[in-house]
Amino acid sequence: MFLRASKKSRSEVYLYDPIGTDKEGNEITLIDILGTDPDTVSELVEKFFESRRLIEKLKSLSSRDRKVLELRYGLGGKRRKTQREVAKIFGISRSYVSRIEKKAINKLFQELTQNKPPV
Repeated sequence: MFLRASKKSRSEVYLYDPIGTDKEGNEITLIDILGTDPDTVSELVEKFFESRRLIEKLKSLSSRDRKVLELRYGLGGKRRKTQREVAKIFGISRSYVSRIEKKAINKLFQELTQNKPPV
């Protein structure tokens, strides 16, 4: 039973396993070669929570404003669309899409800066 269980882990590679040595004789691990900056992880986490906050605030917009922003910026994993494409979808002018977009972004900005959580 042990042999069957250990067979699966033989091909696994861990980030902190030594893979060789450098000129001075120090062990080199895979994580050393990948060279990720420690701040990268914290930035990713911060972006994740900021995007969740933004999505929450999107709910405060009217359905038309929210839909325009979703189409323009590809929110929800959709493809970004130009103002011209959005205008065609809604049957309005491109300049009106621009005004809706600007108004919605300003409203979101006000919401986000007004209710910013303490650090």
